[in-house]
Amino acid sequence: MIRLTLLDEVVAMAFDTVRTNKLRSALTVLGVVIGITSIVGMTSMIRGFDRSLRQMVAAIGPDTIFVQRFGVTSFAGGAEFRDLIKRPNLSISDARAIEEMTTTIQLVDIQLGIGGPPTTRRVFYRGQKTKNLVVLGTSETFADGTRIPFVTGRYFNGTEVQYRRNVVVLGHTPYEALFAESGVDPVGKTVRVGSERFEVIGVFDKRPSAGGFNLGQDDFVSIPYTTYQRIFGLDPVRIGRTATHLPIQIALVPREGVNQDDAIADVERVMRIRHGLRLDEPDDFDILTQDAVLKLWNQISQGTFLALMVISSIALMVGGIGVMAIMSISVTERTREIGVRKALGARRAEILFQFLMEAAFLTLLGGVIGVALGAAIGWLVHLASGFPVSLPWWSFALGLGFSASVGIFFGMYPAVKASRLDPIEALRYE
Repeated sequence: MIRLTLLDEVVAMAFDTVRTNKLRSALTVLGVVIGITSIVGMTSMIRGFDRSLRQMVAAIGPDTIFVQRFGVTSFAGGAEFRDLIKRPNLSISDARAIEEMTTTIQLVDIQLGIGGPPTTRRVFYRGQKTKNLVVLGTSETFADGTRIPFVTGRYFNGTEVQYRRNVVVLGHTPYEALFAESGVDPVGKTVRVGSERFEVIGVFDKRPSAGGFNLGQDDFVSIPYTTYQRIFGLDPVRIGRTATHLPIQIALVPREGVNQDDAIADVERVMRIRHGLRLDEPDDFDILTQDAVLKLWNQISQGTFLALMVISSIALMVGGIGVMAIMSISVTERTREIGVRKALGARRAEILFQFLMEAAFLTLLGGVIGVALGAAIGWLVHLASGFPVSLPWWSFALGLGFSASVGIFFGMYPAVKASRLDPIEALRYE
């Protein structure tokens, strides 16, 4: 009961100190407010971006395997661009070999226009036109592999790929630019992609994107890869592996129940045989998985969070030094008060507890303000730009815990100094 009474008294005294010295208290906790605001605000945005990225990866398909000439995994591993550019191009024959020589792969999709400089063209419909869009040449399995939902229509089939038909599936951007406002059903309509006429047979819905940003993920049209070869003159069967200007990527989906690592090993075996690599030679291609992308993102986000903590710690340290300075001044101003309390029987531990609680109360108040500001900034960014935010309870607890710890740590010296004052000398102090 005595301890509770003491705690109530100490909190009341701390509150009176803050209320009496408003400007000084505000300046004292300013650094703490800035630090906690940074932690909570940035944590909410990093967590929100992380969640949207994982949702995007899940939508694409967590088991999908991509074979590339080179990609982010090579750059993340520190490979030099001048070495990567010497790698041979992938070819249609590589995709066919994977399809025929592996037992672990269910779906093989050929994707021309990915994995290198993209082919771009405007799309025209009557008097309307789009901006430059990426033209993809794919096989009939592209829609199954990417799992992009359809607004209307269908994807092209194997017969249309085999006979190099001029059929096109629109991404959501060209659909909105040419048909959405007028309400015209695009299926069956003829559009012009560059100088070639195509029949629209389907329209993709919007693709998910990390952070909700428009990163051009819907700025494309898709045509049969055989038609792509015919129109753009990029026939890998004719040009062969020596072509340096052919952008191609192979997307693979393992059979149901097959472990992804086993599928990757199977694909790697076939590709090394195809490219004539010796046992002591490294791969001259990249195999990319969704797990590799998430692993790379985890490294980036952890580094970002660490940098954020370091920057925020500087602000908290500045705030803590301010707390130490103000509490030292407070001890000097209240020397006679301390002497009176000791003369009336207050113990050293009680004086120490009083000043520690005052310091912790100051910084905790700054923590509450910082948490509120950080959450508000996160929501304002979300409302203004649509950027996803996530405000987990532990970010609030982390902010408040940090702020209280700063008060206790930096308030320890003036609190110990107050508790060690000699009561007789303190009573004589003017």
